[in-house]
Amino acid sequence: MLVTDRRGGRRAWAAAVLALLTLLTVSCDTGARRPASAARPTAPARVAAYDAGWRTGRGIHDSDGKGAAIREVVWGGCVRRSLTARPREVVDRDRGAWVLGCRHGVSGAPHRRPSRPLTRREPDPGLLAGFRSWAARHGAKDSASRATRVVLVHLGDHDYDVELTGAYRPGDRAAGAADLADAFAEWWDGDDGESGTAWNLLVLTRDGERLLTRDL
Repeated sequence: MLVTDRRGGRRAWAAAVLALLTLLTVSCDTGARRPASAARPTAPARVAAYDAGWRTGRGIHDSDGKGAAIREVVWGGCVRRSLTARPREVVDRDRGAWVLGCRHGVSGAPHRRPSRPLTRREPDPGLLAGFRSWAARHGAKDSASRATRVVLVHLGDHDYDVELTGAYRPGDRAAGAADLADAFAEWWDGDDGESGTAWNLLVLTRDGERLLTRDL
């Protein structure tokens, strides 16, 4: 897995925060680069998720001021908020659109809805194999053996979460899930992949129920 040091990358982000905020207003709005007649219709679910995120971001901006933009945009605040934002049925329709709306709202950017879906799920069996290989050499083989699938959840062009499915049943709150999360996070070791910046690790049951989340 090709990686870059996340902490060093984020320092560079912070130094260029104004350029980043400008980029956010256009990077996910493909319709702005095409004639209006060529733009695809905006999906109601995507609009609802974006609008909900924008209202949250705007509320943060109004209460905390412009300084909140660095925390919410550069340091991933909006991405982390998207995991607990309500109502879930709105956020989960397109969590990437919710994150973009939150970032636009908190940075005072124009209310500009994305013209394409922003959430994309990508299974990555190579990461699972790499994790298992590492675990076998570092005394975490038993924990890693419960992992059955790794999926990268892309939330736009640069941000993503990692979903790790384990051999757990719905409602299972076994300590083994925390051990699995700890081992995976240790292997990840604060690095991000070629896809951009990874923010959260989500451990799921075999049926897709979220057991726990932790920072990456």
